[in-house]
Amino acid sequence: MDGEIDPEELAALLGDGDGGGEADESEDDLRIVDIRDRRAFDRGHLPGSECVPFPELTTRVEELAGASRIVTVCPHGIASRQAAQLIGSYAGVGDARVESLRGGIEAWAREGELEETTGGDRGSDAGDDAADEGPEAPF
Repeated sequence: MDGEIDPEELAALLGDGDGGGEADESEDDLRIVDIRDRRAFDRGHLPGSECVPFPELTTRVEELAGASRIVTVCPHGIASRQAAQLIGSYAGVGDARVESLRGGIEAWAREGELEETTGGDRGSDAGDDAADEGPEAPF
């Protein structure tokens, strides 16, 4: 794991491709891995992120091979640090820069906007806050 990335820095990375300038090399293979469950992901996630729930991470880490930069995301930036360490230990991503989003979705929501997955009306009843907590650490 290479540390943490601030929401502002990640937003700048995501915004660079919109301006028509030269794309940063690290932006080409940037992977944002949201480790929350699908239900929480569908309610709101970072632009361009992909849902890889924490319990599935060890069996799906091969999907991240070839990325030059990987940012893990969770509700508060705690479990994503563990996920970044796990991903960073995988030989297939040995050359990638692996970081955790500091402060998680909560910090991002203060700085930027979350995207919703269309058709994801499954969690609109009262207990949504508990579901947003994300995965429990497996250790």
